[in-house]
Amino acid sequence: MSSPIGPFSPAVELAAAIRRKEVSPVEVADCYLRRMDELDPRLNAFCHRGDDEVRKAAAEAAEAVVRAVSPDDLPPFHGVPLPVKDLIDVAGWPTTYGSAGADRTPAATSDPVVRRFVDAGFVPLGKTTTSEFGALPFTESRALGISRSPWDPRRTPGGSSSGAGIAVAAGMAPLAHAEDGGGSIRIPASCNGLVGLKPTRGRVAHATVFVEGLGTSGVVSRCVVDSAAALDVLARHDPAAWWSPPAPRESFAAAAVRDAPAGLRVGVLTDSPVPGIGVDPACTAAVDRTLRALESAGHHLVGTRLPLPSADELVAEFTTLWNVGGAGIPLADPDRVEPHNRALRDAARAVDSWSYAEAVTRAQQLSRRVVEGFVAGFDLLVTPTMACLPPAIGAWRAGTGDDPMAALRNSYPMGVFTSLFNVTGQPAISVPVHHDPASGLPVGVQIVAAPWREDLLLQVAHLLEQALPWAGRRPPVS
Repeated sequence: MSSPIGPFSPAVELAAAIRRKEVSPVEVADCYLRRMDELDPRLNAFCHRGDDEVRKAAAEAAEAVVRAVSPDDLPPFHGVPLPVKDLIDVAGWPTTYGSAGADRTPAATSDPVVRRFVDAGFVPLGKTTTSEFGALPFTESRALGISRSPWDPRRTPGGSSSGAGIAVAAGMAPLAHAEDGGGSIRIPASCNGLVGLKPTRGRVAHATVFVEGLGTSGVVSRCVVDSAAALDVLARHDPAAWWSPPAPRESFAAAAVRDAPAGLRVGVLTDSPVPGIGVDPACTAAVDRTLRALESAGHHLVGTRLPLPSADELVAEFTTLWNVGGAGIPLADPDRVEPHNRALRDAARAVDSWSYAEAVTRAQQLSRRVVEGFVAGFDLLVTPTMACLPPAIGAWRAGTGDDPMAALRNSYPMGVFTSLFNVTGQPAISVPVHHDPASGLPVGVQIVAAPWREDLLLQVAHLLEQALPWAGRRPPVS
């Protein structure tokens, strides 16, 4: 693609250039497909490529540009490529759910999330790697192989939206679909130096409610305005989903570039919600930088503590719900499921329906206590996104030979700050405010708001993007 449009251009700028006929959707698609050819053998971001279908869709998009009477006749992301995480269906493509045991029959129809993307003009670019069933924050599996960080291929890129984070960070896509049930948008955003917004529970409607509402779709992107504009696409009201709220009066893209309200109350949480998990100094440094920037902008730090549940209560309720994450996934060979997911399935089957319903109720009660304390004490809460830097490939395996569930416990430092807000359903965003000089790795900070206040999160993230800019950072493998 010709300057100033290139593989690291924001998606909204690519879309505008296509509408102005400065670049063709075919050129854009070819650019990213070439970069996938060059970079993906080293990184493993994509598990399914449909290059012929991508080029056909791009050619049809180019013809639509020529036919359009006005650029305003085209959808907002017309001709912009977007990969889809391999946990939801794209018509005509297989969905593996990251599992060697999955039925690989091509999907007959697309998930409503994918249909919204296509209606907005996006061209599906392929499917990206994920841990099996999205259960772990890294992708190292029999089915899809090892996904590696473009910042340091010896380390994980985070997950479970591993391929999404790699693809955007390495310039193989302008932004990418991701999903988050315990941190799987925010964790790879932190690991890869990206923006990752988990919307409020219910803001984005799927075909079904995933794991009692723990999970939701979003994107990882390189800039706040892309995440805001993508949320406008995803948050479109779905009249067939009773849990889908009406669309907000103002677009998220418009809200994101407005100044945040003055004098926001900013809370801080830097101690792990689960005792015994240390927090890396690079992660607390990211929080410190964020707090200084917010104070400089006129916002107020408050000493109020978030009313956290006990660690035992939080882990018990989250894992009871998390254990059923693989339910309903079509499997051709259940015996080929990874050992940790077989252990989760066995644990889920050991809980009777009465006990499960009690756990759901307790999780809702826990959520209400936390959110009531949140809205009484803060407008925003700042935490590290992760308690650690991205671990080395294979680090999660310690102890799994004796106990497959050790894979989850070994992942706690990656998800200990994010998973709480899947339980409460609050919106949370990770932004890459820090770059650790010792490791050369990006480090994200998580900002949390009250339910339905994605507008406020985007405004504050945009403020930080200007105060602590990250747009010029590129990973070594890009």
